[in-house]
Amino acid sequence: MIIRPMQIEDYDDVLALWNASLTSTRDVTDTREAIAKFLQRNPNISVVATVGADANPPAPKIVGSILCGHDGRRGFLYHVAVDETMRRQGVAQAMLNACLQALRDEGIHKCALTAFKHNEQGNALWTRMGFSIREDIYYRDCWIIEEKS
Repeated sequence: MIIRPMQIEDYDDVLALWNASLTSTRDVTDTREAIAKFLQRNPNISVVATVGADANPPAPKIVGSILCGHDGRRGFLYHVAVDETMRRQGVAQAMLNACLQALRDEGIHKCALTAFKHNEQGNALWTRMGFSIREDIYYRDCWIIEEKS
């Protein structure tokens, strides 16, 4: 397995992985253009995990991804996904370690994420990795540009 920075050329494979996992995607915020902009603002912080494929010649297959960035003071993880056949093999932990190191290298001291309550396997990972549940805040958001139905 190789962990490397995500590139926009990975978009189609990564989007397919997100859509196949528990991760939800949005038409507006997860377009190729939006992800390209995110990767440009946060170079070398988002990652993918690849393994060799059975093709001839072998081509790497993306089996995991984390979209990771920061605002200058706090890191944030988005769309953490691992191919179902590769779960519980250390893929998420290896990607997370790479992202956290990239954030440290940028001088970022804290990282946050949002996790669906029903994602028991993911939430168990976050607990093992030292992420705590905040019970003193409400998570809120609003659409500035309405999402297309």
